[in-house]
Amino acid sequence: SELITGFLLSGMPCPSSCPPGLLALMAPGLALMATFSLPSQAGDRRALPVEKPPGVKGRTLILLDVNTKSPVRIISENFLSLQLDPSIIHDGWLDFLSSRRLVTLARGLAPAFLRFAGKRTDFLQFHNVKNPAKSRGGPGPDYYLKNYEDDIVRSDIALDKQKGCKIAQHPDIMLELQREKAAQMHLVLLKEQFSNTYSNLTLTARSLDKLYNFADCSGLHLIFALNALRRNPNNSWNNSNALSLLKYSASKKYNISWELGNEPNNYRTLTGRSVNGSQLGKDYMHLRSLLQLIRTYSRAHLYGPNIGRPRKNVIAFLEGFMKVAGGTVDAVTWQHYYIDGRVAKVTDFLKTRLLDTLSDQIRKIQKVLNTYTPGKKIWLEGVGTTSAGGMNNLSDSYAAGFLWLNTLGLLASQGIDVVVRHSFLDHGHNHLVDQNFNPLPDYWLSLLYKRLIGPKVLAIHVAGLQRKPRPGRVIRDKLRIYAHCTSYHNHNYVRGSITLYIINLHRSRKKIKLAGTLRDKIVHQYLLQPYGKDGLHSKLVQLNGQPLAMVDDGTLPELKPRPLRAGRTLVIPPLTMSFYVVKNVNALACRYR
Repeated sequence: SELITGFLLSGMPCPSSCPPGLLALMAPGLALMATFSLPSQAGDRRALPVEKPPGVKGRTLILLDVNTKSPVRIISENFLSLQLDPSIIHDGWLDFLSSRRLVTLARGLAPAFLRFAGKRTDFLQFHNVKNPAKSRGGPGPDYYLKNYEDDIVRSDIALDKQKGCKIAQHPDIMLELQREKAAQMHLVLLKEQFSNTYSNLTLTARSLDKLYNFADCSGLHLIFALNALRRNPNNSWNNSNALSLLKYSASKKYNISWELGNEPNNYRTLTGRSVNGSQLGKDYMHLRSLLQLIRTYSRAHLYGPNIGRPRKNVIAFLEGFMKVAGGTVDAVTWQHYYIDGRVAKVTDFLKTRLLDTLSDQIRKIQKVLNTYTPGKKIWLEGVGTTSAGGMNNLSDSYAAGFLWLNTLGLLASQGIDVVVRHSFLDHGHNHLVDQNFNPLPDYWLSLLYKRLIGPKVLAIHVAGLQRKPRPGRVIRDKLRIYAHCTSYHNHNYVRGSITLYIINLHRSRKKIKLAGTLRDKIVHQYLLQPYGKDGLHSKLVQLNGQPLAMVDDGTLPELKPRPLRAGRTLVIPPLTMSFYVVKNVNALACRYR
């Protein structure tokens, strides 16, 4: 069957696979929304003409069913994954990854990959230096006020005494000093970003230990991007520094996957020195041979080339890479930002045209892969709602969630195996957790997704009555509906349950009646709305009317559903995101892993 994703068609006749109960309610203004399958066989598909019921003018009556027999896609268990930018070395936040609160928040999103990469990847140097905590000794008296660095040393000494997961409880004064330092460094980082001129960064062995400890304690698998801009005179990759890092990591038996470089198609603008796709492919082949020489990493996964937005020159870069190293990488990666964070407005996050831009990029990447390595997995890495660090009270607000949730739904429905969110904790305003270690709206959205959504994607059949569009006006779907098997890790629901997630960009509420296999089933509602007077700009959210906040540094709140009686119509409030678990469907597609 042909897979169609997230749009409206006016006047499309009903497919023969529509449940009989739907046919009688179809009208010339048929809206096919979300993700559904159309059978390819021939036959009469004309809609049955019916009178428009009174009182529906200006509203959409929506009937929804799901194909429960087999999934249309199966994505990775780590589909929603995370990224940390190397800038956390610059601004000091890497030293605080052992915080109990941060580890608790990251654990909530496990299982996932943790990608350590970003703009500064190709300016990162590894130094295998001695343990500074032991060489400097302990802090002196009044260390809180005398020396910020002594705080770090004291924390490191305490961590060294722990076995297994190393968790720290940082004093408030220590965090205040760190936030002051980070605020000062934020200006430096922004200046580098806007001038596209980056200073070198040093990653010490101790810093790598802290990074790995955070990933390991949080149940995340670390992916480390090596510096690809260290070049020999003949423009081949200089592996000396990377080899030092690989040997150190192997000596510690760190389980790490690897990448080489970040947005290599932009190297000319960074340094004036370009690397073409075929050369990077040779560099990846060289890195693979290095990994095979190190027993710990002889079977390690390798991902790349992490290109930027697939414009014409970038597609040519990818083709050159795939010709040489298509069989060397375990997944092909690229990255995407929707909006320039310097000029974004809240209304941008509500534009369906913007939500749809990703589909064209996916088709371009898939076309290249189908030519060179059919069946190769595709990852979207470093995805963010806005570029340039984002914008305060916008890319870190409730409004940004519309883009984020639609990205998850669209990528899953089109078979993208993993999406890596930039960033878990970072400077700027694109992150999931702020610098007070408080979760932002996109974190709670991600947590709900992890708790409720499984890797099997289901086809949706949606039909409804809608007003006719104005002549020449393009209809775009402001109601996005996606469906998966409910997560097997959620023990509140038996296998065979289905989870719907819905984005309503309309400024009016919409009603959905479950039909077919979903009819007369008990439904659990998880309605996520902004909390407080700031509306869409809010950094606080409520679930079914209850504000969401951590219970304490080691405990996330219980995500309580609102049970709806069997057969009740789903009422979707305007400008909201929601999840609905349809219980006890006993869907064949969802009974087994």
